Amino acid sequence: MRRFVLTVLVSIFLGGWAVAQQQPDQDQPGQNQAPPRSDRSREAEAGESSSRETRVDLSPPKDDAKNHPSSGVVDTNPEDEPADVQEMHPWNPYRAMKDDEVGDYYFKRKNYRAALARYQDALIWKEKDAIANFRMAECYEKLDQPDQAIPHYQEYLKILPQGPLAKEAHKALEKLKASEAKNQASEKTQSKP
Repeated sequence: MRRFVLTVLVSIFLGGWAVAQQQPDQDQPGQNQAPPRSDRSREAEAGESSSRETRVDLSPPKDDAKNHPSSGVVDTNPEDEPADVQEMHPWNPYRAMKDDEVGDYYFKRKNYRAALARYQDALIWKEKDAIANFRMAECYEKLDQPDQAIPHYQEYLKILPQGPLAKEAHKALEKLKASEAKNQASEKTQSKP
């Protein structure tokens, strides 16, 4: 019987000791507790976050207003509308990008009408989409509508004058304008009696 009582007492003692080892100490942080912050007093004194070193400079570049004169400028008083009315346009660059991708798919398959429709949809979601304008110009050119292609090449160059497709746009404009001038000259000679 003594052995039984002694075994029970030892197991109670060891069980209590094991539970005491599992409980976290109040002075030390446990697994789910954050470590004590030593810089809390500095933050309170300065009234600032410690992340001030990671702030991003959001000010515009030095010559931004000169290089982009019409960016962000809204005509607040057009002559034909009251001053408090402004037109709202949907803007979703992700949908525009998806429309560009689908348009590229159709363009590669030489379905220029379907590609043109998707690029037009992209311009609904992102009004100043340079890629959609360039691809629309290419579609119009493939569909033998140079008068429709020229404004879209020009719009691309207006949006991205030094863009990756700027050289191609300049070459296409030169070619289209030369053929347009040639067509006008031949029309003049044919119309004279």
